[in-house]
Amino acid sequence: MKLPNHIGIIPDGNRRWAVKNKLSKEKGYVFGLTPGMKLFKLCERLGIKELTYYGFTTDNTKRPLIQRKAFTEACVEAVKMLSKEDVSLLVVGNTDSNMFPKALLPYTIRKNLGSGGMKLNFLVNYGWEWDLGKTQHSRTTNRHSIISSLNSHDISRVDLIIRWGGRRRLSGFLPVQSVYSDFYIIDDYWPDFKAEHLIKALKWYNNQDITLGG
Repeated sequence: MKLPNHIGIIPDGNRRWAVKNKLSKEKGYVFGLTPGMKLFKLCERLGIKELTYYGFTTDNTKRPLIQRKAFTEACVEAVKMLSKEDVSLLVVGNTDSNMFPKALLPYTIRKNLGSGGMKLNFLVNYGWEWDLGKTQHSRTTNRHSIISSLNSHDISRVDLIIRWGGRRRLSGFLPVQSVYSDFYIIDDYWPDFKAEHLIKALKWYNNQDITLGG
């Protein structure tokens, strides 16, 4: 089976899952931690070379304080859990903002942990405008130069993006790296993650005609 080198994960639907289960909205985020680890382990066994999780965006920080605190704490805990694995870990986001959790600052430079392994990226307090900031002042049209001027320059092109929660939008996810990504939607909410979600997405990807515009 043809596997993507790099998979982007948009783990949406946490708040809707909480409401469905008669919980307050902010309670949903913590239930996304175990799915995140399960998905990582599956990708590791399959030999996926790079994985990027969408944690929270600069726009998400406009939500009520109780929700903001909950998803921030969930992201910190997720990175803490993943840092115990054999990974090359990087957290990407606007560190100049006080919305960026200080506990994650050490990971804003890529770290090879354990014996190294899969390239693992986590977007925290990430905004596409922030990411493209330096490119807006560049007059070059050279593709390599544009990529190297991104704040997310150490993240490679995304082959497949999988979004849970049924929404059919990118929500600003790595706009340059995702320009030729295949996009797979799962209607189930992220806390209801099942291994078959990933397997079905990979089978679907295997049947796509990957031309990269050529």
